[in-house]
Amino acid sequence: GDVKDRILAVRGMSLIEEIPVEGYRFFVLNYTQPVDHKRPYLGTFQQRLTLLHRGEDRPTVFHTSGYHVSTVPSRSEPARIADGNQVSMEYRFFTPSRPEPANWSKLDIWQAAADQHRVHRALKRIYRGNWLATGGSKGGMTATYYRRFFPHDMDGTVAYVAPNDHRNDEDSAYDRFFETVATPECRDALDTAQREALLRREELTARYQAWAGENDATFATIGGIDRAFESAVLDLAWAFWQYGTESDCADVPAADAPSGELYDFLDTVSGLSFYTDEGLAPYTPYYYQAGTELGAPDVAAPHLEDLLLHPGTYGPRAYVPREIPMEWEDGVMRDVDRWVRHRSERMMFVYGENDPWGAEPFRLGRGSRDSYVFTVPGANHGASITAMNGAEEDTAVAAILRWADVAPDAVRRDTSAARPLAERDPALDE
Repeated sequence: GDVKDRILAVRGMSLIEEIPVEGYRFFVLNYTQPVDHKRPYLGTFQQRLTLLHRGEDRPTVFHTSGYHVSTVPSRSEPARIADGNQVSMEYRFFTPSRPEPANWSKLDIWQAAADQHRVHRALKRIYRGNWLATGGSKGGMTATYYRRFFPHDMDGTVAYVAPNDHRNDEDSAYDRFFETVATPECRDALDTAQREALLRREELTARYQAWAGENDATFATIGGIDRAFESAVLDLAWAFWQYGTESDCADVPAADAPSGELYDFLDTVSGLSFYTDEGLAPYTPYYYQAGTELGAPDVAAPHLEDLLLHPGTYGPRAYVPREIPMEWEDGVMRDVDRWVRHRSERMMFVYGENDPWGAEPFRLGRGSRDSYVFTVPGANHGASITAMNGAEEDTAVAAILRWADVAPDAVRRDTSAARPLAERDPALDE
């Protein structure tokens, strides 16, 4: 029968809509999941999925962002390389994939991995070829954790820019990153911009307050507009390197720049709207996990210490409403780190040289088999395989084709022959 009929024949699967896409079929779906996979009788919720269908004879890439799922058709890099299908899953507790009422104790990496396991088990009956897991940032973390708990589901994992904060109380690697990234001149300029913003706190927060009034923005979660402003300033260097490149150093305002220019720079880079209740609310599940299992960086800022009024604000607890309890679960990330080093296979980690999130990367050990770690020169949090140079790109593409079981004989003999099987499509790949 038609593939849509076969998908909807899966128990618990329902169609939200089908969207036309040239060369594919694209389905937006709901799937019924247990709130607690260990005790499924406690209730269920609807988890949103998308499926970019290429062909039942093609490999399938299981993609997660670790956050919401986009209902706009798109294709991950491994799906283009292998010319495969793509299943994308919304992470539990990101709306609308949130149980009601929300028992936040059921938001952990094992429950999320079990969500993926059930989706894979349901759709593997239709898509019988090899499967690869992928994702970027928290999605890369998610793909790694899924593989740790269900190591036999996937034939390979490609994790992009996935942080590995396996020692949450030891963050010196991040400090070293900010002491060495790019040029001393650029680092000094960013330090100066942060100091100037705090020195002009009264004037800049007045602008911030005026904007908030015009947009009905509130600051109850973080504890007021001044705390929000201070968090944005502390985030400035991190956000600059996460999303920018060394060529953007010329845009950093000078010490004597007008306050309007400094405010606009802070807003463009850190995003002042993010620290409002309205900006933080969609990301409550992330900050909850960062404060209970994943860990979060605590970066030293000695050049700002004499100007900070709210020490301790910068951290996950400050970004989660107080009525949601949080308790740190020590050892969860160390367990994943040990598994990657000593028991993992067919894993690929891709990092950007100038991305602060890569300061604490996943590393391979003696027990890691057929696995790779690549660092893309000059890249930020958007590092990709096709941004690599020469032999490393060939090696990465060849590994993905091999794991997906679609590598031509020429590639199996010589990785320099490796190329993505699908041409770039601006509508799907940008």
